[in-house]
Amino acid sequence: MDSYTAHLYLQSHRRQQREKTVETLKDSLSRVLVPYYPLAGRLHWIHGGRLELHCNAKGVLLLEAYSEAKLDELGDLAPMKAIEDLVPKVDYGSPIEDWPLLLVQVTRFSCGGLCVATVMSHTMVDGWSAAKFFNAWAKLARGDELEEIEMPFHDRTILQSLEPLMPPRFEHIEFTKPPLRLGHTDAKEEKKKETSVAILKVTKEQVEGLRKKANETPCQDVDMVSTRPYSRYEAIASHLWRCICKARANDNSQPTRVTLVIDFRSRLKPSLPPGYFGNTVLQTVTSKCVHGDLLAKPLSFAAGKLREAIERMTDEYIRSALDFIASHKDVGALRCGLHNGAYTNPPNYLGNPNASILSWINLPFYGMDFGWGKPIYVGPALLNDDDGKTYIMSSPAADGSLIIALRLQTECMNSFKKFFYEDMRW
Repeated sequence: MDSYTAHLYLQSHRRQQREKTVETLKDSLSRVLVPYYPLAGRLHWIHGGRLELHCNAKGVLLLEAYSEAKLDELGDLAPMKAIEDLVPKVDYGSPIEDWPLLLVQVTRFSCGGLCVATVMSHTMVDGWSAAKFFNAWAKLARGDELEEIEMPFHDRTILQSLEPLMPPRFEHIEFTKPPLRLGHTDAKEEKKKETSVAILKVTKEQVEGLRKKANETPCQDVDMVSTRPYSRYEAIASHLWRCICKARANDNSQPTRVTLVIDFRSRLKPSLPPGYFGNTVLQTVTSKCVHGDLLAKPLSFAAGKLREAIERMTDEYIRSALDFIASHKDVGALRCGLHNGAYTNPPNYLGNPNASILSWINLPFYGMDFGWGKPIYVGPALLNDDDGKTYIMSSPAADGSLIIALRLQTECMNSFKKFFYEDMRW
């Protein structure tokens, strides 16, 4: 995961409310940081490339900005220079103990629109924790009070491994290096290639069509436990994976894998408390697969590969993974975006011939209402330069349609779009 994740919240805003906007957001933010006090602290490096949180109440950063632009001028809201200007910046050149764990920039537009862009430490929170925090902040901004059931749970010791550590009980392929392009010994050339971002819209009918296609032809070449129908995410993600590979036009014998992110709150036995605030996601990856099989076999083959990776994340597997991480004297090599105090490229390149497909489908971002109504858009503000990184999100229309944000090498983008929509015609 990236060291920080940026969220973009856009709202059509009435002009007469402008004067109190920042004051309301600032006051409610200071109040919500009382129960969510870890976000006002700072991280420090300790032994073995590990991070320790100091709850020292150093606070968060809140910036105010004004733009002569109008919301309509932002187009499809794909991460680009105009969007990046709305996002507060972390000074990665400074010591990590100086980095705020939450940065907020409130930008008011000439049309009366409003953007609340947040940048949050991924060491501290995952998507569910971020959504819980945002909704609590919004509730206080509306003038309501938080109920006891809405308070966060901060005890991290419940995830500590038992002593003495048990050896890993599984292979844990998610910590192995991803495949490289055939004929290459590293990913240096791939990293140099220009990348582009696209926002794609998928109707409810297209989503259901892909689900039907994934479920109509069972594939026997995958090792799954569950026989339930493939979900929206599995159907869309498998279609994305195939189209990305098709657009890259690699050799049929080219290995490829997808990285998924799994929230394990409810997968542990017993489950974590509902209000657990922190980062409870682990990466899982698809098993060995080559382009030729992925493209020649039915969609159910790709969906089955994803299902295999998801089903692998049982209570026993997750605890084995946590023990595996704890057993390393230095966990630096296991990090994906934060290394030795600076933001760097991931040690393992996840781009061509691979992909990373994340789901925000069930995150309750569109429930946020700071007192001005629900947002017209919530999504990732930055995709960095990660070729193959994809977010699948619910649409603000709440009509079963989805929005997909992805970054690909520029030379592959047009072909990808063509295949993505052509292969949904039936």
